[in-house]
Amino acid sequence: MSLESDIKSIVKSVDLELYDTVVVNENDETIYRVSVISTEIKDGKRAGVSLDKCVELTHLISPLLDVTPPVSSDYRLEVGTAGIERKLTTLSHFKKSIGEKVSLLYSAKEKVRGILTEVEGSNIIVTTNEDEKVVVEFNDINKAKTYFEW
Repeated sequence: MSLESDIKSIVKSVDLELYDTVVVNENDETIYRVSVISTEIKDGKRAGVSLDKCVELTHLISPLLDVTPPVSSDYRLEVGTAGIERKLTTLSHFKKSIGEKVSLLYSAKEKVRGILTEVEGSNIIVTTNEDEKVVVEFNDINKAKTYFEW
């Protein structure tokens, strides 16, 4: 099994879902970032993840990384939520974000904002505020993210 699939199993064991793992360098420090989301849907929206759950996950994942480190140098483990506004970079990210507000930049600098209603194969389907359905091929997307209107 790969490190990511092992982490996915640990995350699933506490009733959460793995969103992403990434190695980043910030302020001369290497960070192994594990982002999670809730599996629970409340009132049509994904529930939040508590700080206690993130701490619990840190304690569960840390021993695994002692045996199978994600990088060959020193690093810091950071476990947290993917956030209410997050980048969408994989088809899996889009599938996990159905029902949320998204902003896409695609093709020749075209933009669309609306509700992500469906992922059909590699097609991303967004319903705009004007009830227009826009279909964008995943490979044509330059930049995508979820957003929250205050």
